[in-house]
Amino acid sequence: MSDSAPKPQLTHFDAHGQAHMVDIGAKPATRRVARASGRILMKPETLVLIQSGTAKKGDVLGVARIAGIMASKKTSELIPLCHPLALSHVALDFDVGALSDAQAKGVRCVATVETTGPTGVEMEALTAVQIALLTIYDMCKAVDRGMTVTDVHLLEKDGGKSGHYVASDSSL
Repeated sequence: MSDSAPKPQLTHFDAHGQAHMVDIGAKPATRRVARASGRILMKPETLVLIQSGTAKKGDVLGVARIAGIMASKKTSELIPLCHPLALSHVALDFDVGALSDAQAKGVRCVATVETTGPTGVEMEALTAVQIALLTIYDMCKAVDRGMTVTDVHLLEKDGGKSGHYVASDSSL
């Protein structure tokens, strides 16, 4: 970055370095979409329980999907400077089985969140993924306390002043 280029600014701090909620009152309402992803790695036996539907607590992925949807709607209650948003669509998809790195066993979750409003839904998508994966952990911890939640990241966002963003490696 050259000396004449403007320095990136953190939007949640005022000129005095105090945290504040960003004023979005004058921003136009536009369609906003965000997709986030993450994985939970586990023992092969744990994965078999999830795939077969024989986990003691029930349908692991069904419960995780509902937990992720609920979490996306509560993001502003969990993250202090997030705005409450009216979400128009939330979907969670799960890929179960061998994951990309050396055939590690686990579940990949992808959350897609949409709204029409003055601010984006990246935090809602990331929150949905985290809570869905933590729900899988909670439901399976009796048989596998060594599960690892990993690689949670934004895959893509669209809408608003900053435009379209796509992660450079969305295969994680």
